[in-house]
Amino acid sequence: MFFGMHRPDRSPSQRYRIEQYFSFLEKNDVSFDYDYILDENMDKVFYSPGRILGKLWIVVYSVFKLVRLSFFGVNRYKKVFIQREAFMLGTPFFEKQIAKKVPVIFDFDDSIWMHHVSEANKKLAFLKNPLKTAEIIKVCDKVIAGNSFLAEYASKYCEQVQVLPTVLNTEEYKRKNKLVEKESKAVCIGWSGSLTTIKHFQLAVPVLRILKHKYGDRLYFKVIGDENYQEETLGIQGIKWTRETEIEELEEIDIGIMPLPNDKWSLGKCGLKGLVYMSMEIPSVVSPVGFNKEIIEDRKDGFFCDAEQDWFNVLSELIENPVLRKQVGRQGRMTIEERYSVVSNQDKFLAAIS
Repeated sequence: MFFGMHRPDRSPSQRYRIEQYFSFLEKNDVSFDYDYILDENMDKVFYSPGRILGKLWIVVYSVFKLVRLSFFGVNRYKKVFIQREAFMLGTPFFEKQIAKKVPVIFDFDDSIWMHHVSEANKKLAFLKNPLKTAEIIKVCDKVIAGNSFLAEYASKYCEQVQVLPTVLNTEEYKRKNKLVEKESKAVCIGWSGSLTTIKHFQLAVPVLRILKHKYGDRLYFKVIGDENYQEETLGIQGIKWTRETEIEELEEIDIGIMPLPNDKWSLGKCGLKGLVYMSMEIPSVVSPVGFNKEIIEDRKDGFFCDAEQDWFNVLSELIENPVLRKQVGRQGRMTIEERYSVVSNQDKFLAAIS
């Protein structure tokens, strides 16, 4: 049984870490169920500011559902695979109850043992418990971590820890339209992410302003993921992410950026933005933080930029050199196919959960 917080195709973590493998498991005669807590209506309430009574009702509902599952429902399964957590509050009670009855595999792809709360729920931050992650891992038979930094943490509490990277379905994440050089057209620098990571894009704004001053109408910018984001000095109005339009929106981007702060939370990130750009043959320019350093070989299949001058120099070079953009973009796609695709990792995933 697979269990997560969100409905299918809602959470990037669940979609890229487990849901992409479901069809492969079915083809290999692996029978499984998938269950979750938040349906679409609950999701709208839970991630909206305020609405305390609605959130309280969701917590009560979740308790009843997990009591039923952990005490009476899991006995019919050989194993339970929990993605990140089973319950949104700071107790590992339900994971512990499940682990008493069946072996538990725990998967995580962020530094979730550190205190990190969404903007909509900051007033409820006191209900979170970062120490919960360690308590969950202690009762698990196996842990699957998204990178080596996370695996090092998990190894303190569990003997069986395996690194499996976040991967992409390369049949889905690929260019539908032929890559065209844009020598006489404006170049698009783009960023794709979530509401919670738009603050990372802000790290690049100062150098993007300098580039805009240098190149004028030869350059424009695109932000996918936060429809409310605006940056008037760069002419940016954010675009809402949707599954249906994602590939089309990405195809407009000539250069993809992934700035990150060099902190412990970022060390737990698994490089998804960079992986998406690379799969789409978009040259990826990233901060050399955490797992990014394992994904990219600098100036071969992507670029590392640390100081502001590095960002300015590399982005200027890519703006002015469409041949380099194409070359690095194609090499990035090859890296994804070889190391970070569903196809190249599906046998490892099957072995890890068997």
